[in-house]
Amino acid sequence: MDSRQPPHIPITIFTGFLGAGKTSIILSLLPLLPKDYKVVLLKNEFGDVQVDSQLAKQSSLTAVSEILNGCMCCVLVGQMETALLEIRDRYRPDRIIIECSGSAFPATLAFQIRELERQTNNDLRLDAIVTVIDAENFTGYEDTSPTAKMQASYSDIILINKHEHVDDHALDILIDNLNTLNLDTPKIKCNGRNGVDPNVLFGIDSKLFRDPIPQGIEDHHDEVKTLTAYRGFLPTCHSHEHHDRDSCASHAEVDVDKGILESALASLNKESVWRVKGFVRLDSAIWIVNWAFGRYDLTLSKGDTSFMQDASIRLTIMGDKY
Repeated sequence: MDSRQPPHIPITIFTGFLGAGKTSIILSLLPLLPKDYKVVLLKNEFGDVQVDSQLAKQSSLTAVSEILNGCMCCVLVGQMETALLEIRDRYRPDRIIIECSGSAFPATLAFQIRELERQTNNDLRLDAIVTVIDAENFTGYEDTSPTAKMQASYSDIILINKHEHVDDHALDILIDNLNTLNLDTPKIKCNGRNGVDPNVLFGIDSKLFRDPIPQGIEDHHDEVKTLTAYRGFLPTCHSHEHHDRDSCASHAEVDVDKGILESALASLNKESVWRVKGFVRLDSAIWIVNWAFGRYDLTLSKGDTSFMQDASIRLTIMGDKY
C-alpha cells in the first residue's frame, strides 16, 4: 500500500431536510482542504434528474457517485454498500462524504457502515453524522415532519444554515427547539456561503449507532411526494409516409421565457411545495434551477447537457405527500 494512503477511509454522512443546503455546504468545504486531499461524494437524489450531482461535478471533488430513484437509507441500502466498496477500490480517497436525500433518517445507513467496518477490518469507518438545519424554515416543518426532528435528534454535529435570513429572536427559538430535541450535540452556525471550517467536522470518530437501534425508532418516513415536470420537442418528419429515425429531426431548440419561469417559481406555496430542482433552457444555454422554500438560484451548467438535447424543462418537484 502506498505510504500516502490513509490507514482507513473516514466516512462523513450529511443529512438534513429538503432544501437545507447540504450540497452547498459540502462544496464550500472543498476549497478549504489541502490540494492533494481526495474526497469522493456519494449522493442520493430523488428522481432521475441529477441536479446537485451536476453542480458537484463542476467542483474539485475526485469523483461523484450517484444513487437515484429511491432512498438509500432503506430500499437502496445494498446499492450503498456496493458503491462504498467500489469507491474504496477505485479511488482510495482520503474521505468519503455521503449526502442523504432530504427525507432520509440515517440510522439504517449508519448501521450498514458499522457492518462494513467489521467486514473491512475498519478500512471504512464512520467518522460523523452531520445534520444541516434550515434556520429559516425548520420551525415550520418540524411539526409535520418526524424525519426532520429525528435527523436533528441523532447527530454528532448540527449545522445551522441560512441563519442570516432570520432575526435574533427567531434564531433563539430555533436553538431552544433544537436543544429540546438534542441538548448535548454541538450546534454551529454556518458562515453564509463560506460554510464551516472542515476541521470542525472531520475527525469526530462518531460513537453513534454502535449499539442496536433503540426500540420505537423507525428508519424511514415516506412523507415526501415527488413529481417530474418535463417539456420536450416533438419530432418533425420530412415524409408523412416514413416516420423512421432517419427521416425525423427535432424541432429547433425552444428557450423558456425567464419572466414566466420566475413568476411560476414565485407562485409556489412553500407550505406544500418544499423543493424544486432541475434544468431549464434559457438564452440557448442550460441552467440549473435550485428552489427551496421560496428562494432559488440559477446556475449555468458547465457539464454534459446532452440529456437536454430534446428538452427545454426537466424538473423534479418535491413536497408534502398529504
